[in-house]
Amino acid sequence: MLSTARGRAGRPILAVMGTPLGDFLRLKRDSTQPEQLGLPEHGRRRSPGLRRSDVATRAGVSVEYLTRIEQGRDRHPSVAVLHALCDALALTPAEREHVRYLAKLSGDECTGHLGREPARRDVRASVRETLRLLEPGVAVVTNRLGDLLAWTPAYEALTAGTGLLDGDGPNLTRYVFTDPRARSFFPDWDEVADEQVFDLWLGPKAENAEWLAAELAPAAGPEFTRRLNRHRVPERGVLRLSHPDAGDLRLRREFLELPSDSQLLLVLLPDDEATSQALARLGERTGRGRLRAIS
Repeated sequence: MLSTARGRAGRPILAVMGTPLGDFLRLKRDSTQPEQLGLPEHGRRRSPGLRRSDVATRAGVSVEYLTRIEQGRDRHPSVAVLHALCDALALTPAEREHVRYLAKLSGDECTGHLGREPARRDVRASVRETLRLLEPGVAVVTNRLGDLLAWTPAYEALTAGTGLLDGDGPNLTRYVFTDPRARSFFPDWDEVADEQVFDLWLGPKAENAEWLAAELAPAAGPEFTRRLNRHRVPERGVLRLSHPDAGDLRLRREFLELPSDSQLLLVLLPDDEATSQALARLGERTGRGRLRAIS
């Protein structure tokens, strides 16, 4: 589990406690009210949400077994048990996918950490060619840590003046939490911040996510650290931007997974005519540039 503790000089560090799967199931149980599942009230409760007995009964498992899973003492529940717990908590499809991922992560934790390997930053030639074919569209290749690896001229025009692409190794997660301009660029900053922290759990290497989190924690402070273990599955609706020149923009996001590279191809599409016209004006103002890649 990604968590923060205090090291020398009071600086936050990361510690491993319990399992991500157990944490998520407990958080969902605590945040679900009996009436949401059609269960009767049983009077005053010492803690919010559902009792373990409520979930265990609905899932067909013992309270003791559910306790072991939540506390991280059982790291290998069967697929059938996981499905039963998802049904018992009435999880959404996105939450069920998150449970599947966390179960794999929790089961692999017992092998221990073998050291951090740098996240892949090179972009395959065929992926770069795909970006070129998407021009003049707004597209970028990224990874779950938030590294921005290659982008179209339209993406560069869209982010011009915001500071996002400043420097040699732009990173969206770092930008969101440490650059004051991010709060102006993203009107729905809280939702974007939740998305970036959640994506750390989906990184190909847990060690890389923990390294980035440890690096960000001192600079980003509680806005970052309090999100680390909430496991709030983002909806990823329309992305709103407040561009310094183009004004308010509304964009739909389409993701193409590149699993062999542990990367994503993100395409941003205008959600309304005003945004479409604003993007066209940005393109005319900046002209057609060259595809840029970080490697």
